[in-house]
Amino acid sequence: MSTAAVTCLLKPSQLSATLTESMFSVSSEEAIERQPFIGHDRAKEALEFGLSMDAIGFNVFAMGEHGTGRQTLIKQMLTELAAEQDTPPEWCYINNFDDNHNPYKLYVSPGDGKQLLTRINTFIDELLALFPEIFDNPGYQRQKAAIDREFNQKYDEAIDTVEQTALNHSVLLYEEKGEVGFSPLVDGKPLGDKEFASLPEDKRKEFYELLEALETLLSEQLLELPLWKRESSDKLRKLKNETAEQSIRPLIKEMEHEFASNLGVLKYLSKLKNHVVDTVLEILVDESNENTNDKDNRKLLVEQFLPNLLVERKLGEGAPVVYEQNPTFANLFGHIDVSSFQGATYTSYRLIRAGALHKANGGYLILDADKLMQQPLVWNRLKLALKTQRLAIDNPYAELGQGSSYSLQPEKIPLNVKVILLGGSDVYYMLQEYDQEFTELFRVLADFDRHIDNDHGSLKAYANLIRRRAAQYNYPEVLDEAVLELVRYALRRAEHQHKISANIVQVNDLLDESVYWWRKQSLESKLTAEFVKLALAAKQRRTGRLSETWLSEIKERQVLISTDGSYVGKVNGLTVLEIGDSVFGTPARITATVYAGSNGVTDIEREVDLGKSIHSKGVLLLTGYLGHKYGQDFPVSISANIAIEQSYGHIDGDSASMAELCALISAITKLPIDQSIAITGSINQHGEVQSVGGVNEKIEGFYRLCKDKGLTGKQGVIIPKTNVINLMLEQDVIDAVNAGNFHIYAVECIDQAIEILMSTSAGTINKTGRYPRKSIHGLALDKLNKFASILDGAEE
Repeated sequence: MSTAAVTCLLKPSQLSATLTESMFSVSSEEAIERQPFIGHDRAKEALEFGLSMDAIGFNVFAMGEHGTGRQTLIKQMLTELAAEQDTPPEWCYINNFDDNHNPYKLYVSPGDGKQLLTRINTFIDELLALFPEIFDNPGYQRQKAAIDREFNQKYDEAIDTVEQTALNHSVLLYEEKGEVGFSPLVDGKPLGDKEFASLPEDKRKEFYELLEALETLLSEQLLELPLWKRESSDKLRKLKNETAEQSIRPLIKEMEHEFASNLGVLKYLSKLKNHVVDTVLEILVDESNENTNDKDNRKLLVEQFLPNLLVERKLGEGAPVVYEQNPTFANLFGHIDVSSFQGATYTSYRLIRAGALHKANGGYLILDADKLMQQPLVWNRLKLALKTQRLAIDNPYAELGQGSSYSLQPEKIPLNVKVILLGGSDVYYMLQEYDQEFTELFRVLADFDRHIDNDHGSLKAYANLIRRRAAQYNYPEVLDEAVLELVRYALRRAEHQHKISANIVQVNDLLDESVYWWRKQSLESKLTAEFVKLALAAKQRRTGRLSETWLSEIKERQVLISTDGSYVGKVNGLTVLEIGDSVFGTPARITATVYAGSNGVTDIEREVDLGKSIHSKGVLLLTGYLGHKYGQDFPVSISANIAIEQSYGHIDGDSASMAELCALISAITKLPIDQSIAITGSINQHGEVQSVGGVNEKIEGFYRLCKDKGLTGKQGVIIPKTNVINLMLEQDVIDAVNAGNFHIYAVECIDQAIEILMSTSAGTINKTGRYPRKSIHGLALDKLNKFASILDGAEE
């Protein structure tokens, strides 16, 4: 084993975080119940500031990934904060008697809304009991008879005058079916039509002249009859109104006394007082409505008088906290229902429905930014409501509908709400970049961490969170060894030995799956580490078909990967494939060919549009390294091709750049590369090795392949030294390393990597600026110098 291999070889203790069961012991159940939320100190400070600021525009954007506990922490803080605040008033809509199209708003003290509805219902029942029976009492009937008598007396006096004049001229006045007629008298008897026709012509002519004179007299006497009727009707109507008002006034006075401390209700009762008499007389005393019954009349009175309570609140419950999961326009701003009656549609103030903003008014509203942006018109209307602090209920699509459609325009309600948006960084920065109003309205950013520091306090708190969930769902007691495996999984998800994944949802899911296997076997009374491992194995099997298929193709030589022997210009690079929720590491053969020329290093992946920009950047850095390392005394002239073999999809990332450089140096020096060692890492132009992602999956992917083909004790993986802190390998890999069957090397520079791969000293430059002839760099320098000479000779 070379010096570099010995120096860079990692110990088993470096391959995972050091955890012991004693770290997760809990003293009592009380500790579980009192467990506070862990981590996210920066977000907590921002939330405390934003939620306490009363100024306009200090709404909060909670930025973080799903499952990091944003919603839980926010609800926890809001519940505590809201409980100390005053309960906001309740809002109702009431009938606008003058214009039904524009209902009035009405506020009442918290808890009084339901009491008001009950009282108005009682008031309606009292009206139904009073009317129309109130007009049957003797006092009203006596006054009504006097008014009728006064009219009849005037009428009778006028008719008597005409009748006396007619009798003086032997003519009889008679009334038939409400009409006044005249008939001549002969010997004191009125004549019929036949008898009148048999009279002489002069007699008949004389009667016609007399009849015309009498009708003129009748018209003169009854000239003021319409005035008499109008006066009589006015007096009768006034009598009805006074009688009704005298009966209703005590009922309203009683309600005013009951709600004397509530200005909103008194305002409503004052409006009701001005219209209740006319409405009651129209509905309950209208003689034309003969077919109506008490049920129909009550419904009509309810539609006129009963307030529409939008949101009911309880006194002393504090400010509301509302989370709207589906922020459609109607769910957020409310809507107006439409009903039908006898084939016709109608609406009224009673059909106005509250939205989430009504429910959260005076408190806090939590919304998902992603869902909010997917709803048309909602975002702009929400910004308008927050800027104006007015909440309107209307139909956003009214302009697109028919012009004749009837709708309401309710009076706007004052809005005082703190909005908390939950979203990812992409949504936040997009809104900040393109929407100036967003910056004005959401001035507070609560940035949630992706990871939690792996210290003693955090581990203890994390364990308590797990146990509290188990207690909440009546799971079996979770032993310390099971908690250790769950925390190890959280560290693995974070890809860091000193940071725990803040995505507690993933750990909760694993706990739920572990309990499933516990219930299925029912051998133990408590949840042990065995069941957590069973759940992890089952999870990997469910998503492992692709990785097994890939491994099988390598085994069948469909994909050419060697885990033994040595080859020039070939190296096993390590890649991570992410397909849906399936993430696994697999080796990929990287090859390089070199020949005399001046085309430079050609990235075949880029040439065929399979290499994305970051990968292409990594390959271009190789040219910079070659020039810096070998081109100090002569121009580096080389033509080289680099490819990732049997790769038919898009490739991105620079984690293969170190492997590509090793293959390139091997091709230049003709030194073979040990195929039992795979390599991953990014390099810069100075040959320094940089961190890459997915290092655990990459190592485990190559280990599985080597294990399947047979471990030789020489196989291993080279990774950047800066990635050691990211190692959270599975136990079987650690056991293989401990047994000496598999090796993991951590390198800081390209020299260490090529020494391990080629079993040759990289070489150190001496005082004369030369490398040892047998060293890797010495051989490379000689070969490149030879290429330069060939090109110079060709030019000459």
